[in-house]
Amino acid sequence: MPNLERYIAATVRWRQDYSPELWSVRLELEAPLRFRPGQYATLAVEDAEGLHERPYSIVSSPREAGLEFFFELVPEGELTPRLHRLREGDRLWVRRAAKGLFQLDSRSGRGRHLMVATVTGVAPFVSMLRTLADPAGGAPGGSGPAPETLALIVAASRSWEFGYREEVLALAERVPALRPVFSVSRPWEDTAWTGECGRAEDILRKYADAAGCRAEATTAYLCGHPQMIANAKGILTRSGFAPRSIHEELYWIPPKAGARPAANRD
Repeated sequence: MPNLERYIAATVRWRQDYSPELWSVRLELEAPLRFRPGQYATLAVEDAEGLHERPYSIVSSPREAGLEFFFELVPEGELTPRLHRLREGDRLWVRRAAKGLFQLDSRSGRGRHLMVATVTGVAPFVSMLRTLADPAGGAPGGSGPAPETLALIVAASRSWEFGYREEVLALAERVPALRPVFSVSRPWEDTAWTGECGRAEDILRKYADAAGCRAEATTAYLCGHPQMIANAKGILTRSGFAPRSIHEELYWIPPKAGARPAANRD
């Protein structure tokens, strides 16, 4: 059994599968976990081979009961194959401290926020948006000014990889600043899709400009695939964004990269 001073016992209470590789779960914890929207929690599964743990961005708002997560299966990964086998009623562990600085900017005074995600990278943004939509939830980043604009771009290969599209569109009705767009990069594999097409970085300037996200008035947030983050960061930098105005959350280390990412693992 893991050290109970470091871990909280948790039980899977709800699960939803979007595709064979993508699913969400909600966990009931035996003790509360304090966190801020955008942060991540470290999950652990124990089996005959030992304790396996990785950090994952939290989908839920701090005011919700339990914790919600959005996973993508990495077949040869350390933890996602074990998480994929869990069903309602199964148990796992959560480290007692949530971490991460990927939170809504409330200090700079910039009222515009440009959020860009690939697939499960939408998770921290959903946490922020749920908090903003909750009248009692407060601002996700603290006591800063209310956002003027929340431009959210979510890209995936095919539309069934948008685990939270319907919820985000519904949240846009409750959060007037929110301007979401979903884009499919392989429309030939998803012929029923009638929305935007292209990778996140392909449409970044189009929707940033449409939302009035000028460099001097905007904080950008990039979450998910490391190549998207590298490409989008280059586009934003060339557009005049200062490094302090671009926040990144890589979900794995690309080959030959030296920095350790801060969020979801395999």
